[in-house]
Amino acid sequence: MKITVVGAGHVGATAAQRIAEKKLATEVVLVDIVDGIPQGKALDMWESAPIEGFDAKVIGTNTYEATEGSSVVVVTAGLARKPGMSRDDLRDKNAGIIQSVSEQIAKYSPQTKIILVTNPLDVMTYVAFKTTGFESNRVFGQAGILDTARYRTFLSMETGISVRDIQAMVLGGHGDDMVPLLRYTTVAGIPITQMVSKDRLDEIVQRTRQGGGEIVKYLKTGSAYYAPSAAAVEMVEAVVTDAKRLLPCSAWLTGEFGISDTYAGVPVILGKDGVEKIVEIDLNDEEKAMLHESANHVKENIAALNL
Repeated sequence: MKITVVGAGHVGATAAQRIAEKKLATEVVLVDIVDGIPQGKALDMWESAPIEGFDAKVIGTNTYEATEGSSVVVVTAGLARKPGMSRDDLRDKNAGIIQSVSEQIAKYSPQTKIILVTNPLDVMTYVAFKTTGFESNRVFGQAGILDTARYRTFLSMETGISVRDIQAMVLGGHGDDMVPLLRYTTVAGIPITQMVSKDRLDEIVQRTRQGGGEIVKYLKTGSAYYAPSAAAVEMVEAVVTDAKRLLPCSAWLTGEFGISDTYAGVPVILGKDGVEKIVEIDLNDEEKAMLHESANHVKENIAALNL
């Protein structure tokens, strides 16, 4: 089992380390265009193997030959946000990067599954889908898992209850118009509305939508990477172990939820074939409207691509 991570920045390197430590692959390949960075980080990770107890080879490279035959490729390459930037501000610059990366992936690993992490997430997933020509089930994006993790974290902060007992789901595009579903948010089966006031829930939902920007403001010269890498690796694990996890991911829609011809965050079953099923949960009129608005925003950005 070979897994490739494209992009040796904070997100990519942390994802590669998690993959090795979780023993999800026998070989982890870290790719980056900057000479020495993937090689140095990969060697450093490999030298941690005797301590962490994993046997995976960790290889760093500036070219794609070593990635040949990868079962899964995680794409984190691209420019990170800076304070004041939206995810959409990265669209055209990162689209060119993802197009180039996707061509190499298709050349060396034509049967792989691709997990996109690069922002703006839903649009970049579309670029990879169109560039590779892969079936849509093999190209999907990490969005809802991260957004849901932030949402659950903030609810845990509010209630003082373990994040393990807070279940939730965030749909829609990975951006300011994501759709946290209050009706599906529970604490050990108890509706969250019985434990947190509506005003506070509204504030938590808004904080979730701005969760990435909050971290960007703190860091000033970079963006989040611990939680994004953890979310991406949860998807990797679901695929390589054929776990049939029900997770919110950016998937290609062909009429589900009344939406077509775009990527958006929806509940999917992830297994060895990638997105094995899109689960159409019941949404009320308000939730449907928000999901459609979010999807339309993604469509607008796709239409504006300059490739």
